[in-house]
Amino acid sequence: MECCYWTGGVIRDAMASSRRRCAVLFQAAGADARRPLLLPAQAFWGTDRRPRLVSFRAPPRCHKMYVPGFGEGSPEKKAAISLQNFFNYVAVKIVLAQLESYNREAYGELKEFASRNSVNDADSFCKNLIRESPRHKALAMRILEVRSAYMKNDFEWDNLKKLSFKMVDEANTKLMRDYVVETSHIEDDDKR
Repeated sequence: MECCYWTGGVIRDAMASSRRRCAVLFQAAGADARRPLLLPAQAFWGTDRRPRLVSFRAPPRCHKMYVPGFGEGSPEKKAAISLQNFFNYVAVKIVLAQLESYNREAYGELKEFASRNSVNDADSFCKNLIRESPRHKALAMRILEVRSAYMKNDFEWDNLKKLSFKMVDEANTKLMRDYVVETSHIEDDDKR
């Protein structure tokens, strides 16, 4: 079922999968949530279909913010892609440090490859490394193994959450404090 939601006069796709379509309209405050709204389906999906009415019921309450501009995925998906690229960067650093102590030749090859190819795009870096040579393929497999192990076992997810909350709160407080000081013309005690 493909569902849509209505925001400010615009119908937007929320989920796409099969041929049936529905739309969810948020009813005004005080409206009877059990009473369906009947609207012509053509108003939402063009006139290529036979005339019919579509029933709309108020959706369950959702307590999450709508984030516009992420049509290809959610903000969480964007963050996951960024984290994947970061874990690839960390894995390359770990493998380089390991190779430096026991296999100087492989260390030199990986370091030279990393200088020619950006580690910012994890998948293309590993894809190019695999195709470079059979020796590079073994290095790529090691990087993929380290990337997965680091993410699952060594990365401190709870610490990331705490630090993120703390950093955002501190940055917000500092920005607001700086703005108040800047606009209130209060002299700083240190300047007196």
